[in-house]
Order: sequence, then C-alpha cells, then structure tokens
Amino acid sequence: MAGAVHAILIVGPTGSGKTPLGDLLASEGLSGAVCHHFDFGERLRALAGTERPKPPFTPEEAAFVRDILASGALLEDNDFPLASKVFSAFLADRRPQRGDIIVLNGLPRHESQAAAFDALASVRAVVYLSCPAHVVFERIRADAAGDRAGRADDDMAAVERKLAIFAQRTAPLVEHYSSHGVPVVVLDVSPVTTAAQMRDRLLKEVPLG
Repeated sequence: MAGAVHAILIVGPTGSGKTPLGDLLASEGLSGAVCHHFDFGERLRALAGTERPKPPFTPEEAAFVRDILASGALLEDNDFPLASKVFSAFLADRRPQRGDIIVLNGLPRHESQAAAFDALASVRAVVYLSCPAHVVFERIRADAAGDRAGRADDDMAAVERKLAIFAQRTAPLVEHYSSHGVPVVVLDVSPVTTAAQMRDRLLKEVPLG
C-alpha cells in the first residue's frame, strides 16, 4: 500500500489494550525501529475538549468532533479530510524519520477509510487484538491496562454500542488488509494480558522488512 510513511495498524475492540500497547511501542520501539503512537481517539478527545483549538483546527471542527464523540458515531467518508488533517498534524509534530514506524490506533476505522488512508501511510502489518465481549467488560471493570481513568464513555451501554460498531464496521479491516497481502498477527487477549506480553509476541511475529 502506497503511503510515504510505514505503519502498523492495531485493530481491536474498546478495552482490548490498543492504547497501552501503542504507548509501550512508542517508549521502547520494535525490533530496533523507533515507533510513534498515533492514538486517533485521544487526538479527537483533545480536540473536542477545547473551545479554541490551536491551528490548523477551527472551533467548528472541535464542535463537530464533540458531537461525534457524544453520539458514538464514526467519521464517515465525507469527514475524511478532518481525519487526514488530524493525522497530518501528528506527523508534523513528530517528524518521523526514514525507517520509523507509525503505530496506528483508531485510524483507519473502517474499510472505505482504509482505501483513502493508503495515500497517507503504508500499512505493513495489522495487529488484531482478539478480545471477546465478556473479556472486554472484565478488562474495563478492572482497568486491566491502566488506561481507563477519567474515561466518561465506559458505562455498559456505551461499551455495548462500541462493540456493536466494532463488529460491524471495524473488524472487517482485518480481512481487507489480508486480502491486499498485508500480514495479520492475531493476539488473543485475556482479562490480564499486559502490553508487555503483547509486545513480546510482536517482536517474534511482526514482519518489518
């Protein structure tokens, strides 16, 4: 796939440990490569949380993102310019060097976004965090990954809605990339699986060449 920067996409339902894994990879790297964690949800929450966002974003875009997050909806095809803008701002901030890896978490979120995202980054591998619903609820209840503090979107109804959207819209990304020849690494996530354990598996299984 054709984008200029190389990326690994983490796919998994809410609570499966995507953010802690991305943070750990950003801290420690992967197979000697420097990693930059792009947490799309975190970026959107930060944008939504300010009335006067810093350029290049506008107050209207911040208000739009607040509405999206409140409804639990996904950014659709006609909203992709905003998603692209968020990703481009991240790249401008991090300035990745040749050989660095962008760890994608939350973007692309569905198949049509994946097609548009090809122009921005080359997804070299997909990491699928396989985590059944009952495990998701246990991990969130226990804050197994240590990343749920302060989250206002972890009530049961919100989590159930996210799981339904994930199954319908996001999980098909795994087959999408596999059908395009992108390697997929499946990591089974238990209630107590840690980011360090996930990273140990990735060191053995993610192809970076």
